[in-house]
Amino acid sequence: MLTSKISKVGKVVICGAKGVGKTSILEQLIYGNVTLDTEIHSTIEDTYVASVDTGKGSRDTLRIYDTAGLQGSVQLPRHYLSYPDAFILVYDPSDPASLDMLGGIKADIDKFKDKKSQRKCSQFLPQIFVIVIANMRSRQSSRSANSSPLSSPQIQQQQTDAIESNLTRANNWCARERIKHYTVNAMERASLYEPFVQLASRLYPPQTKSSFPQLRQLTQKTSKVDNS
Repeated sequence: MLTSKISKVGKVVICGAKGVGKTSILEQLIYGNVTLDTEIHSTIEDTYVASVDTGKGSRDTLRIYDTAGLQGSVQLPRHYLSYPDAFILVYDPSDPASLDMLGGIKADIDKFKDKKSQRKCSQFLPQIFVIVIANMRSRQSSRSANSSPLSSPQIQQQQTDAIESNLTRANNWCARERIKHYTVNAMERASLYEPFVQLASRLYPPQTKSSFPQLRQLTQKTSKVDNS
């Protein structure tokens, strides 16, 4: 809605292995201009701003920090752990190594939270949210592969089985870690909305009314007396 009022800003870091499509997801989500022919350069560091309508009557702003893709044993730089309200971990289900890398990133996030809670009273620490996104970019590459005369139904089935196996493994891991898992395709903009809307909703839940109806009634009566 054009009349929605922008109210809050959440800081989000998106990270994962190199080449899993982090930048493509953000470019498609915000601008909607990514195609199979779009050339996406490797990211060093970039910032995107997304205005998200969560249906609460106001728009919440996500400031998303796009990070360089990780390779091998390279860890997420420590300064990214200190300020975000949320993390988005991205992997390619056709690449099991990109999924394995998320375990190390999540462990680093947890270690930083533990150290921070030891320095401060944990009840005053804001909750840090983590979600996982499977970018089905392999669907696009498989289409071109299927047109190759060297491809065969057996190879195609093996690729499909491997992807399904990795998705199952990711779902099981996310269930153990109690984090949300989403499956998207960076080429399909509509598939990208749910994880970001849900993340904004979790970062900024709607204000709940008082659980003490007597207090509300007293407040209303006092207001009427003051106005009389």
